[in-house]
Amino acid sequence: MNVLRHTDQTPYSPAEQHLANIDQDWAKLIAEIGPYPLPTTSDHEPYEALIRAVAHQQLHGKAAENILGRFTACYPNTLFPSAEEISATSIDQLRACGFSNSKAIAILGIAEKTITGVVPTRMIAETLTNEELIERLITLRGIGRWTVEMFLMHTLHQADILPVDDFGVREGWRIIKSLEVQPKPKLFAEIGKIWSPYRSIASWYLWRAVDQSKIKK
Repeated sequence: MNVLRHTDQTPYSPAEQHLANIDQDWAKLIAEIGPYPLPTTSDHEPYEALIRAVAHQQLHGKAAENILGRFTACYPNTLFPSAEEISATSIDQLRACGFSNSKAIAILGIAEKTITGVVPTRMIAETLTNEELIERLITLRGIGRWTVEMFLMHTLHQADILPVDDFGVREGWRIIKSLEVQPKPKLFAEIGKIWSPYRSIASWYLWRAVDQSKIKK
């Protein structure tokens, strides 16, 4: 058993210990990276989280936030517009904020599907299983499985999500295991079963493994 030496216990200490007990590679990675951080509180409704995710697709974070800033400035009486307010916005107005045509259409689609109930409220989302949410939300234009998995991990703070299509997570595994190539998603899903019920935490550590390898170069 690999006993971690973190002095402060957190709600994620059992996850860290579970992963460290798997093998020495995990134990070494967790010891080097340190404790998993407590998540920042996010009270975003699902439609808002999805719209923010669309804004960030294929853009650097600062550029996406600038576009979102212009977008929210169009609705001066609220921190973030309601689905109804967004639905009443034209594509040209969204384009003027900096969204591409396809992103503008996707955002209007998210607003429409929120109004009709396809995109659930946060309260309802928290009663659904991960797969139920994935199945519902990937029907939206511009929203794929990976985007929903990020929503589950970072907005709903689900602890057992493994985004097998994520390049960074698979690259982290390649690095800590000194592999020549990454495993394919299907094989990676099998490998990751042993990390359950903490696969989101495992994914975070694998992302950090990639960051660490860049620093060492």
